[in-house]
Amino acid sequence: MPYREVESDVVRARLANGEDVFLLDVREPDEVAEWAYPVGVNIPLGQVGDRLSELPTDRTIVVACHVGGRSAAAASALSDAGYDVENLTGGAVAWAASEPES
Repeated sequence: MPYREVESDVVRARLANGEDVFLLDVREPDEVAEWAYPVGVNIPLGQVGDRLSELPTDRTIVVACHVGGRSAAAASALSDAGYDVENLTGGAVAWAASEPES
C-alpha cells in the first residue's frame, strides 16, 4: 500500500483532538535544534532503516522533514516495509506557515 499525503492542518486537528499522532521527523539533529515539531520523534533519514524497532506498528506514522522531499523518501521505504504511513506535505515550511495566529 503506498503512503498518503497529509496537510499540516489535518495533523494539527488530530493533535488538538487528542489523537496519539506519531510524527517522525527525518531531519538532521542540527535542523531539529533550530526548530522542532511540537510532538516529533527525530530519527535522521539515514538512520531510519537501522532504527525500525523504534517505530510503532499499531498506528499511522506521519513522516516530516523540512519541505517534504526526505520525508517522501522515508514514507516510501516505510510503506514498502509494511508500515501505515503519511507524508506531511510541505514539511516544516508548511507547518510553520499554517501556525494559527495568536
